Amino acid sequence: MRIIALDIGDVWTGVAISDFALITARPFVTLSSVNLVEQLQELIKKEKVTEIIIGYPQTIRGTESDQTRKVNATADDIKKAFPELNCSMLDERFTSQQAALLNKKKIKTKEDKHKEHALAAAILLKSYLDHLYFLKMNAS
Repeated sequence: MRIIALDIGDVWTGVAISDFALITARPFVTLSSVNLVEQLQELIKKEKVTEIIIGYPQTIRGTESDQTRKVNATADDIKKAFPELNCSMLDERFTSQQAALLNKKKIKTKEDKHKEHALAAAILLKSYLDHLYFLKMNAS
């Protein structure tokens, strides 16, 4: 059982993946946002994914933006393509900024920017895994 998180952008989508124990999150890959569902089909099967967390972009004030609407449409496509998987959306405010801060290079290559998308997804996924752990600890 693994969980992936997606940081969906206009051009690129960062993907992070958990370990089987659902403790750690690591940047996994950056995919083209074009034909994303098709690319996810192979990844989900190969990595035995059981859940997808999708970053929900909203403004600092908590309102929807054009990007929010685009991500919602992509999320709907993903949910339709993978009805057997639990797909949830999670607030992703500041994950891209955190990823950029962690990548301290002053001059960033295209590859560095791709890695930042996957790192933003890992920050999102780690937040979700921490939440699951907190729920588990409080249930016992």
